[in-house]
Amino acid sequence: MKIVLDRPRCEGHGLCEEAAPQLMHLDDEGELVLDSEQVGAADAALANAAVRVCPVAALRIV
Repeated sequence: MKIVLDRPRCEGHGLCEEAAPQLMHLDDEGELVLDSEQVGAADAALANAAVRVCPVAALRIV
């Protein structure tokens, strides 16, 4: 499974980071950084939670 960020769409709300801090973080400028695009089975629920809480639909699972 892979998580994909649509950078132009992302507004840096941070809700996804709160849902999945093991997978992503906001940098010093408030930009979302995916620590890894590949998501293992153990983190699939976290990735799905991050996608669900994004208010601008900047994340998706492929």
